[in-house]
Amino acid sequence: MADTMQFDLVSPERRLLSAGVTSVAIPGMDGDMTVGPGHAPVITTLRPGILRAETEKGSEEFVVTGGFAEIGAGVTVLAEKAVPHADMDQATYEALVEEAERAYHEVKQATENEPGPVDEAAKLLQDMVAVGGHIGLDPKQPNF
Repeated sequence: MADTMQFDLVSPERRLLSAGVTSVAIPGMDGDMTVGPGHAPVITTLRPGILRAETEKGSEEFVVTGGFAEIGAGVTVLAEKAVPHADMDQATYEALVEEAERAYHEVKQATENEPGPVDEAAKLLQDMVAVGGHIGLDPKQPNF
């Protein structure tokens, strides 16, 4: 495989992928980005979304809920949670949305007069809800 870089995707539970890749599409907090060999070094936080790695075997997709990516000679993604797209079903998706909804309500109660953290938690919840539509699952409507 020509022009590859090392890619590692790790969650607290396990290593999901360690392979040579030609590119990785990352759902960054400041916008989606595609990283290839020779990319400038950068560290970015992740938002809920689809992470796609192009390997010699084809495209591998994962639903990530957050974390960060370190880009250098290769790419290392440390995800808060990551689920292979093939393993994502409606029940798993709804559990992730419910967890994001709980976190939003906790932040909202703890920081009543601080809109910044509440807005950030609401954005993360909205991003998690949007993931369902991107992967063909029924979007769960959260209770804001």
